[in-house]
Amino acid sequence: MSMLAQDLWPFASIVFVIAVIGAMACVMLLLAHLIRPARKGDVKDSTYESGMPTIGDARGRFNIRFYIVAMLFLLFDVEIVFLWPWAPLFHNVAKSGQPFVSASGHTADATYLLGGMTVFAAFLVVGFIYEWRRGMFQWD
Repeated sequence: MSMLAQDLWPFASIVFVIAVIGAMACVMLLLAHLIRPARKGDVKDSTYESGMPTIGDARGRFNIRFYIVAMLFLLFDVEIVFLWPWAPLFHNVAKSGQPFVSASGHTADATYLLGGMTVFAAFLVVGFIYEWRRGMFQWD
């Protein structure tokens, strides 16, 4: 066995599973295409949107509140991206009692990490209160 094949051997099962899943997906799509009923008509070919008949053009204007709510969702949802790596780091530092030493040599103990996340959460709470007072969460 060559050196490259020997290095890649642990990943062979993963490649096999991906290949089987891809083959199954192709077979299912092909079978669905072959055995489906071929009924056509005005009702069958019409646009269907959550059980309601479509009204107007799809490129119509939307209320700006839809976009604002989407941006607010992103703003408050992205906090998870920052919280996710922080939580296990804080847990390990608090549990061991040893400060975290970064690659650049900076140290951070549990108090510093908790303080940093408290400041981050405080900014989010201030932003949430600001948006609430501006009425961004009301749809009237």
